[in-house]
Amino acid sequence: MNPVNNMTKYSLRSWVLVLALAPTILVGILLGSYFTINRFYELEDTLVEQGSNIIEPLSIASEIGLVANDREATKRLLAAAQLNKSTLVKSIAIFDANNQLFVTSHYHKDFEIMRYKEALNTLHKTEIEHVGDSLILRTPIFSTGPSAAPANYDIQTDDGQLLGYISIIINKERALLEQHRAAVAAFIIVLIGVQLNLLFTFRLVKNVTQPITEMVRVVAKIREGKLDARLDGNLIGELDLLKRGINAMAGSLSEYHDEMQQNIDQATSDLRETLEQIEIQNVELDLAKKRALEASRIKSEFLANMSHELRTPLNGVIGFARQLVKTPLHSSQVDYIKTIERSATNLLGIINDILDFSKLEAGKMVLENMPFGLRETIGDTITLISGSAQAKGLELVVDIAPNVPDNVNGDAMRVCQIINNLVGNAIKFTDSGSVMVKIELQSQSEEQVVLRCDVVDTGIGIDESQQDFLFQAFGQADSSISRRFGGTGLGLVITKRLVNQMGGQIGFTSSPEKGSNFWFSLPLGLGQFQIGDSLPLEKLKDKTILFYEPRVLTHAVLSRQLNQWDTKVTHHQHIPSLLTTLNTAEAPYDYVLLSCHGFSDSGQLVSTLNLAKTKTDCLVVLYDCQEQDALTQFIRPNADVVLSLPVSEHQLARNLLYPPMEYDIIAPVTIATPAARQSLTVLAVDDNFANLKLIDTLLSELVTTVVAVNSGDEAVKQAKTRTFDLIFMDIQMPGTDGISATKQIRQGSMNRNTPIIAVTAHAIAEERELILGSGMDGYLPKPIDEAALKDVIHRWITRPKFTHFDLHTLNWDLCLTQANHKADLALDMLRMLLDSLPQTVTTIQTALSQNDHPVMLSTIHKLHGASCYCGVPTTQRLCQEIESALKRETAVEDLEPEILELLDELTKVESAANQVISQLSAEITDDQKNGLL
Repeated sequence: MNPVNNMTKYSLRSWVLVLALAPTILVGILLGSYFTINRFYELEDTLVEQGSNIIEPLSIASEIGLVANDREATKRLLAAAQLNKSTLVKSIAIFDANNQLFVTSHYHKDFEIMRYKEALNTLHKTEIEHVGDSLILRTPIFSTGPSAAPANYDIQTDDGQLLGYISIIINKERALLEQHRAAVAAFIIVLIGVQLNLLFTFRLVKNVTQPITEMVRVVAKIREGKLDARLDGNLIGELDLLKRGINAMAGSLSEYHDEMQQNIDQATSDLRETLEQIEIQNVELDLAKKRALEASRIKSEFLANMSHELRTPLNGVIGFARQLVKTPLHSSQVDYIKTIERSATNLLGIINDILDFSKLEAGKMVLENMPFGLRETIGDTITLISGSAQAKGLELVVDIAPNVPDNVNGDAMRVCQIINNLVGNAIKFTDSGSVMVKIELQSQSEEQVVLRCDVVDTGIGIDESQQDFLFQAFGQADSSISRRFGGTGLGLVITKRLVNQMGGQIGFTSSPEKGSNFWFSLPLGLGQFQIGDSLPLEKLKDKTILFYEPRVLTHAVLSRQLNQWDTKVTHHQHIPSLLTTLNTAEAPYDYVLLSCHGFSDSGQLVSTLNLAKTKTDCLVVLYDCQEQDALTQFIRPNADVVLSLPVSEHQLARNLLYPPMEYDIIAPVTIATPAARQSLTVLAVDDNFANLKLIDTLLSELVTTVVAVNSGDEAVKQAKTRTFDLIFMDIQMPGTDGISATKQIRQGSMNRNTPIIAVTAHAIAEERELILGSGMDGYLPKPIDEAALKDVIHRWITRPKFTHFDLHTLNWDLCLTQANHKADLALDMLRMLLDSLPQTVTTIQTALSQNDHPVMLSTIHKLHGASCYCGVPTTQRLCQEIESALKRETAVEDLEPEILELLDELTKVESAANQVISQLSAEITDDQKNGLL
């Protein structure tokens, strides 16, 4: 307990009384006790002294009588001594040397107490003994001469012979009475002192504590708000000063309170006016918010309409340009048509950039989280833009560190967009030199990796004064650059916002005329399953390779890849040393890798290829030169494999392990042989004449029967009169639009279950969700790509139909969506899940029986991750519920019903997966043989 709290329980009056009385009483008791005890000892010492003054002379005087054995004379002596001190002496007795009573002053009933109990030879001087209210003194009697001692007395001392001793009883009653009187006197004195102290203390209390108590009372009133309370009367000393201070403080508080009340009244009035203004502003803000929401809706609607209106004519331009290329044309016409297609494609890219920027600005960009192969994805992206680097004669290099994992989870399309924007800018602003893409592992945990990508170029660089404007929308580092290189200035701002939305960072360093280094770090999930086929790279160990590449960066990257596979590489960067090695080599090489750079003319290139052909069974030419004629006339006829740079690790290894046969190299043809059309009846609906004609033309090359109509009403009529294998439906049409027509076809027609594919120029994600939620089965964006059209027809016509299990157990369409519409990848994911099920079920059953919480959580977590990519919605839901409960520290036994339901569901998944795999594996194999996939 706090001692301070105990102190506050008592009043100041109590403390003054205690502190004033306690010391006085304590000191009085101590002094009285001291003097009383001292008086007791003085009286006792006086009594002993008086007894000694009586007994010692008697012991001398008794010597004669004791020597002479004169009892009468000795008795008279004792009686006279007793009578002289009758009030003090009770009795006197003399004992002889044999400790026998010799004589006594008068008879005493208990004279035995006067006898000495010890041996007489121990009695050398006067000894004192207290017995009750009496004091007994004993003194030895010695002879002063040798003649008087008895014959049988043999006790000798230093002073003479011991004749006996004298014993006297002293009365202590008088001394005790004096002691009592002293104690009473001391008590009376202490009591008088305490009374005097009380007198002064009460006087102090009256003059000090009562004013202080009054002050406390007044202060309490002031604290309660009674500011008119004051202290009255005259006080002494500092108390009077304190009284004046309290009164002054009360007066100041009263004045302050009055002033504060005035301020409060004024503030209340101002606040009331402010609240009225705020209420008005809130109304205005609410109206502004509604206007902003309406403006945002109008903006989104405008973007959707703009996308539709721009994509609709672009669809016709691009589509018919591609159709024209298929007709017999001379070279200048083909060049004109390709220029038209490129221009339209560039315009489409600008439209896509504007839409992406709008979605990012509005926060409506939705990112996917799908497994993908990092190296394959980056390789495909670089391949698409490598033509621009080849056209400018730039060295384009991709360097991915060996420790970078290939199986990751994320939005592959957005990763490609980021790489495409940065590398595209690097190529655009670099006239000579190189562009290098370098990817390294920055950090890694159990479920996530952080990758750093650097795009380094040797271009024009960016001036320091212009670097702050680089990531602003619709802006570039310099207006002159904009005029020279073109572009909207949206690429970098889209890239920055994409990287930030994906949880990464982006930055750059640049120096004018030296180049730039744009970098970004990106967190990606770590994939649990391997994406794509694994190659037996151990077969390349100790293979001999002759490698020629004159450019430093490409040579270094490819050399590291070859050394990583433990091959024996002979490096060359100059033509003379290469020719020397080829001419002097005795044993053939397993592979020869030659770059197309560094040769003086086509004749030297052909001769070198022919010479290298004699030294190996597999001649690989690494080609990224601009001369397409040299490729078709000199390189392909003299090489076994031609790979376009930059080449990915997987592509290079696959071509080294499985080089194509001679019949795989097909000579280019000017007019492609039309493929056989599928026996299908397809309905095409579009209100735009050009688009309807284009889709009719494209479909006529792929299917046997095409019915083209230009309105939703006509489409509904056709659907009620005949059946179709597939329906391509435009969305935005006058009258009955595509969504309404689809609902009418689904409700009552002969094509309730016919797949309906939306063909629209709408590119907003919300519009796509609305389209897919209206009953349509797929989506085909404008401008229509012929390959995408073929893929849609093949996907929906050959779509498997499973009837032996619930779609909530296993949904193949969902599995395809989660595998980015790659059937072989979806099957691989399903196989890996099926292979892991027996061990997973066993582990879950064991953990359930043993109530093993950590093992159960780890197993469910892994199963949950696997179920996210295999189209098993019920399993995914149950895993999510159980995992969430386990993370909340719910006991395993409390989750037994859910776990048993999950085990039952896994049994269903295993049966369904076996059916899907057995049915689709054969179909995919047949498709691959027929060249459909």
